[in-house]
Amino acid sequence: MENGRSQTLMTALGFAPDAAQLYSRLLPLNGWPLVVVAATLSTSEEELKEAAAPLVESGVVCVVGETLTVLGPTAVVAHMLERAATRAQDAHDHLLKISQSVPYVAGTAARLPTTIGEEHPIDGEVIATEFSPDTFERLVSATSGDLLWLRPAVTVHPSEMRFISVIESTIKTGRRCRGIYPVAALKHSPDVLRMRVEIGEEVRILPRVSTHLMVVGSTHAMFPDPLGPVEQPMVNVRQRAIVELVTSYYEELWRRALPAAELEDLPAAERRLLLEELARGGQDEQIARRLGVSLRTVRRRVAELLETLGATSRFEAGVEAARRGWL
Repeated sequence: MENGRSQTLMTALGFAPDAAQLYSRLLPLNGWPLVVVAATLSTSEEELKEAAAPLVESGVVCVVGETLTVLGPTAVVAHMLERAATRAQDAHDHLLKISQSVPYVAGTAARLPTTIGEEHPIDGEVIATEFSPDTFERLVSATSGDLLWLRPAVTVHPSEMRFISVIESTIKTGRRCRGIYPVAALKHSPDVLRMRVEIGEEVRILPRVSTHLMVVGSTHAMFPDPLGPVEQPMVNVRQRAIVELVTSYYEELWRRALPAAELEDLPAAERRLLLEELARGGQDEQIARRLGVSLRTVRRRVAELLETLGATSRFEAGVEAARRGWL
């Protein structure tokens, strides 16, 4: 039963079926000499290393000296979640550093000579702009490609309907529009989110969205300087490498976010967001702030979640939740 459960867990964590099956066969051989493991599985050491490469690259399996070490299911979940959290934090930190360098780029670009030896100037620009429905509409009409944005808050005001109108027209032309919003928007502006979903915007939810951001195709990246929830003024960057980096950061957040298809089932949506916060090691006080609920509510929901999963600890709950496909 343990092997079958582990294989299901590994598949849920994104490993290919072959790698998941190999993991279940290696797990009971943890701590054995590599040569003995290979013989037990009727293969050579080289073939075993080749087959286990995805597990080794992920840190789930390693060879120390001549001994095979295999992480148990609970340790695998903790390790993979830690890696995912680290990648997302690294991307955010890198984006923050780039935003801090924008004033220097804007201030020195005009003074750079056309060429320095074999070097060539970067084709791009950095400008500061006020962001309004008018500027948004002009930008969209003058560009192509998908539209992506982060919004730390959703307010209900007249200009919101103008933004929605532009987005609806854009989607009708075949361009894809995606937005990531904080879970607090479910409580404060549910009608706005529902309206955006109805016009075709793809909406996802995270426990917390830390900064405004918009990406237009592969040509524009707009964000406040410094990064944060205040949306004015916006820095408009037209430099391909920066736009690609910002897009990669966005895609990592999109992968972690909760699809709007699950928003109609709010208990299930809140359960998944709570599980993701627990999996990242969040303390109850932090989780309460990010989900916009009281500390008492968080503790009650954690207790209910452990009972539902039949778990006695948060780590055990993570393993069981992954096995059920809740993560």
